[in-house]
Amino acid sequence: IIDSNLTSLITAIILYQFGTGPIRGFAVTLSIGLISSVFGAVVISRLFINLMLYKKGLSTELSI
Repeated sequence: IIDSNLTSLITAIILYQFGTGPIRGFAVTLSIGLISSVFGAVVISRLFINLMLYKKGLSTELSI
């Protein structure tokens, strides 16, 4: 997940640097969407894993 989003983020940076007008707006929107998607995936995955560990009686949290 991280590598494909990183590739898309690099593409968005190139679009922003060389694009004009609406292309720059698309690059900004794409970047915001990618960053929030990766952040949400990591946080929600960690939350679910910690909940599963808590239900099994393991008191330590998973450090991701």
